[in-house]
Amino acid sequence: MCGIAGLVDIAGGRAADELGRLAAAMGAVQAHRGPDSSGLWTSPRAAVAFAHQRLAIQDLSAAGHQPMLSPCGRFALTYNGEIYNGAELRGRLEAEGCRFRGLSDTEVLLAAIARWGIEAALEQSIGMFAFALWDEQRRELSLVCDRIGIKPLYWCLADWTLFFASELKGIVAGLGRPPAVSREGLAGYLGAGYIGAPLTIYEGVSKVPPGHILRLSAEGTATLSRFWSLDDVVARASSGPRITDPAEAAALIRGRVAEAVRDRLISDVPLGAFLSGGIDSSLVALLMQEANGAPINTYTIGSPDQDYDEARQAREIAALLGTRHTELEVGEADCLAAIPGLAGVYDEPFGDSSAVPTLVLSRLAKQHVTVVLSGDGGDELFAGYNRYRWYARLAGLRRRAPGWLLAAAAGAVMAAPAALVDRAAWLATREGGAARRIHKLAEMLRAEGPEDAYWRVTCQWPELSPARPAPGGQRLGFLSDAERMQLIDLASYLPGDILTKVDRASMAHALEVRVPYLDHRVVEAAFRLAPELKLRGGTTKWVLRELLAERLPRALFDRPKQGFAIPIERWLRAELRDWAQGLIEGTDWEGRFGLTPAPIRAAWAAHLRGASGQADRLWSVLMLGAWAEIGQGSQAVPAAA
Repeated sequence: MCGIAGLVDIAGGRAADELGRLAAAMGAVQAHRGPDSSGLWTSPRAAVAFAHQRLAIQDLSAAGHQPMLSPCGRFALTYNGEIYNGAELRGRLEAEGCRFRGLSDTEVLLAAIARWGIEAALEQSIGMFAFALWDEQRRELSLVCDRIGIKPLYWCLADWTLFFASELKGIVAGLGRPPAVSREGLAGYLGAGYIGAPLTIYEGVSKVPPGHILRLSAEGTATLSRFWSLDDVVARASSGPRITDPAEAAALIRGRVAEAVRDRLISDVPLGAFLSGGIDSSLVALLMQEANGAPINTYTIGSPDQDYDEARQAREIAALLGTRHTELEVGEADCLAAIPGLAGVYDEPFGDSSAVPTLVLSRLAKQHVTVVLSGDGGDELFAGYNRYRWYARLAGLRRRAPGWLLAAAAGAVMAAPAALVDRAAWLATREGGAARRIHKLAEMLRAEGPEDAYWRVTCQWPELSPARPAPGGQRLGFLSDAERMQLIDLASYLPGDILTKVDRASMAHALEVRVPYLDHRVVEAAFRLAPELKLRGGTTKWVLRELLAERLPRALFDRPKQGFAIPIERWLRAELRDWAQGLIEGTDWEGRFGLTPAPIRAAWAAHLRGASGQADRLWSVLMLGAWAEIGQGSQAVPAAA
C-alpha cells in the first residue's frame, strides 16, 4: 500500500521545478501511507508531476520504486494497491516477449497496460488498487479506482490544473487552501454519517467512484467511464437459475473464498489476520490457516468492558484453529486518547464511531505485522445486517394488513416516549436500548419498499438532510428485498463507510489490510446463490455459518451480531461530556454549515436526560464540529440556489 499524488498543468504555465515542488508537498502530507521511501517524477515534455510514498510489500528492492516508467518511455505510473494474480500475468506477458527488471506487481501492472491497454489489463487483474497513469504519447492522464472502492482516489480541477491524491489532505496541499464546503456533500453526510463517491465535503473535489476511470485529455476535458459494474455482475450471476442446493452453495463459496484468501497471502513482509470472533473473520482465519500450512498470526482487540469484548470467543476459535494468537488489550484511555486526532486522520467528517477502536487496533497490530487480512464485506455479500432480517420478517405482516393500519401502528410507536418503550422492552426481554430498534421496525412498517426502508432505518438526521442513498439495482427487479438492500450497501455503505474507515485507520499506521470477501469472483458467486441460502428463516449469513460449523462448534459463533463498537452512549454522558458540550455549544452550525442548531441541541439534551438512540447521530454532528474546529473548509456552505 502506498500514497499517491500529482498534478497536470493543463495551461502549461508552471515550470518543471514548481510542478515538482507541488507534487512533493502533496505527497509529503501523506507520508504515513508509505514511510519506506518516496519518489517524484516530472515529465520532460508535458506539465505533469507524480509523487509516491511507498509502503514496500512485494519486492522490497529499488526495482519496485515509484513512480515507475515503462521501458518504452510512453507510460508513467504511480500506484497504490496489490495485484494478487501478478505472477500469472507476469508469465503471460513474458510469453509475449516482455522482460522484467524486478518482482513487483507495479511493474506487472505497467507492462500489462502498455501491452494490452488499460481496460484489458484491469479486466484481467485481481486486486485492490488506485492509480494514476500518464500517457506521454496521447498526453492523457487516467485515474483509476478498483472495482469495489477499496482504495481511495480524490481529484480536483481548479485553475486549469488537475490535482489528484490518495487523501483529501493531499488535494488541499496542492490547492494551498481548503475549498468551500459542499452543500451536497454535507447533506449526504447528515443523512448517512459518511460521504459516498463521487461526493466529498469540499465543493469541486470528487472521489473517483469504484470501477471507474477518469480520463483527462490534452485539451483539458475530464470524462468518467466505467470498466466494471456491480449491477452487470449481479445481473449475469443471478438472472439465470439460482443455486438452491445447500451443499452446492457451500462448495462454491468455500472454493471462491479459499481462493481469494490464498491469493492474498503473497507478501515479502510479516502477515496476519484480524480475528474478532465473528463469523466473517473466523472463516477467513480458518481458510488462511489451511492455505498457509503453518500457524498464522491472528490478532484480537480486547476490552475491559464485557459488553463490548469479543476476546474470549476469538481466543477459543484461535485455539481450535491452532493460530499464533495475540490479544491486543485496549482500554478506555487508549480510545479516548485517539478521539481528538480523528478529524485529522479522516480529512472530512466521518460519523462511524467504530473508527476509534479500528485506529487503535491498527496501531497495535503494526507493532507485529505489516499486512493483515480482514473479514470486511461478509455482511454485505451474505445478508449479515439486522435490517435485512427485520424487513424480511415484516414482509408477511405488510402483505396481510392494510396500509392505513400499519401506518397508524407505526405512528403510535413513534409517538411513544423512548424512555417508556425502553422500560416496557426491558420488563419483557431484560435487554436495554430497545426503543431505537423498535422505532426502526416502525419505520419499516411505513416504508414503500426496501429502498425506502433502508433510508428510514439508516438516515441519522432526516430533519437536517433530505439526502437518500442512491437505490441499487433498479433494473434487477428479480432480486429479493434483502438483496436489493444488499446492493445499496455494496454500492454506498461499504465503500463510503466500512472501507474508508479501514483504509484511513490502517494507513495512518502504515498497515495494509486485505479483504478476501471483496474479490470480485466472490461477489459474483454470492449472487449466484438463492436468497434463502444467505438469509434463511431469520438466520443471517446462513451459508457462511454452515461452512464454519464444519470445523467449529456452533456455540462459538451462533450468537447475536456484535459490531466493532465502543460504549459511546455512556462516554458522551461521562468522559466525553465536556468535549461534546463544547462542540455542540461552540460550533456555529448555522453560519458555518447552514444548519438549524435546535434539533442538535434537543438531541443532546434528550441524551443527557437518559434517552437512548441519540448517541450515534450525536457522534456524527460532533465529528462535523471537530472537523470544523481543526480549520477545514475555507468558508461557510453556500446558500441554496
